[in-house]
Amino acid sequence: MKKSLFFSFAFSAVLLTGFSQTYQPNWQSLDTRPIPQWYKNSKFGIFIHWGVYAVPGFAPKGNYSEWYQYALETKDSATVAYHKINFNNAPYYKFQERFTADLFNPDEWAQLFEQSGAKYIVLTSKHHDGFCLWPSKEASRDWGFPWNAVEAGPKRDLLGDLFAAVRKTSVHPGMYYSLYEWYNPLWKKDHKEYVDKHMLPQAKELLTKYQPDVFWTDGEWDESDTTWRATEFLSWAYNQSPVKNTLVTNDRWGRGIRFKHGQFFTPEYQPELDFKDHYFEESRGMGFSYGYNRNEDAWDYNSTQSLILQLADKVSRGGNFLLDIGPDEHGKIPPIMQERLLQIGDWIKANGESIYNTVRWKETEQWSAGKRDYKPVRKEGDFKAGGDYMLKITIDPEPGYAVKEVMFTYNPETNTLYGILPTYPNSKKLELKNIALPAATQVSLLGSNQKLVFATTGNGTTIQLPEYNPNSFKAPYAFVIKMEGYGR
Repeated sequence: MKKSLFFSFAFSAVLLTGFSQTYQPNWQSLDTRPIPQWYKNSKFGIFIHWGVYAVPGFAPKGNYSEWYQYALETKDSATVAYHKINFNNAPYYKFQERFTADLFNPDEWAQLFEQSGAKYIVLTSKHHDGFCLWPSKEASRDWGFPWNAVEAGPKRDLLGDLFAAVRKTSVHPGMYYSLYEWYNPLWKKDHKEYVDKHMLPQAKELLTKYQPDVFWTDGEWDESDTTWRATEFLSWAYNQSPVKNTLVTNDRWGRGIRFKHGQFFTPEYQPELDFKDHYFEESRGMGFSYGYNRNEDAWDYNSTQSLILQLADKVSRGGNFLLDIGPDEHGKIPPIMQERLLQIGDWIKANGESIYNTVRWKETEQWSAGKRDYKPVRKEGDFKAGGDYMLKITIDPEPGYAVKEVMFTYNPETNTLYGILPTYPNSKKLELKNIALPAATQVSLLGSNQKLVFATTGNGTTIQLPEYNPNSFKAPYAFVIKMEGYGR
């Protein structure tokens, strides 16, 4: 018993070593804080954009519906026309009356997230319109009228209710928080006063009251990190807040900070970006919008296969994948989004060990012959890439271009290498070009529990695959080869 207790305390001490120091309010110090291991092991999270913008739930295709208010104010013609026809030019703030969340069932949401295989969520506690999903006194005080979900609309602490439900599952609760608010009277009057009296009190309340495991900031670009008092806040969060040992934060803390400082970098619809020396998390919607956009059609949504390959691609390159859903004003997650999540969950049930607890291996992928510089297709003036990019570099290449035949992930604790195959080889053979597996390696096919034979010649290995049997794979979106005892 004494020996067991000793090792238990020793292990705990190792886990907490990185969090025992005091972090100073400067990037040199803050950037030394390690990312909590729970987040790096998780790999897959669910982004949730939900607010009063779900009432109109509209944007021209390729745009963000959560920017509806901004589109109205800047006279986007399609948005203005839609607003006039459907809402008779009513003020945006009237949407709080229709944002009822009357069908919101947080336990059902939480169960769906867990079934999807996601290990954490990031809910928009407040987007750029300033509407809060929790009872923020700063919101209603500085706007001059009720502008939070408890005093208006649902008359309910939506953030608190979802966090309580998620904490009954294995999923970690996290939140998104916009630093700025487009048309907040205090922001328009004085940015510094807004930060001191509005933003910082809100942010500290969120960490203290709701204790999220992820605090995902945004809306940072209009001011410097100095004006946002970013390093001061992060120093408090890492040293004094109730979540000082578990909290994960991102890189959106001021103009010019993104991709330079912060615990993880946040590419957004940028699948071609690779960060070899810094942890990252790419986010995207299932379609082109984060918030619910009733203007999108079925063909605007990524297929389940594309989403799973995007997950595998991020994980193979040492990052996380944050996939967004946009519930409607009633609190219902659109069925097509539910279906995608459940299908991803089916695949993860069979293949999750190749995703969770893995790291970037020395080789992230194996390419076929051909050019490797295929670029994502983007509309002019639009930075977002669709799911076609992932399919083009895996299963449907343009003439002359290569594909990723295998994406590798590695579990250092078990010394196990995984090869994720976007397609099942017609030849029933997997040719690993630069991997010479030792004879003692145990090779198997996940999802079928079949042991595989292989032959090593020079620097390569040929793995013999069984005849493809569709009944063996409940979710045939990608196939995983497990190589136990190899990778170091």
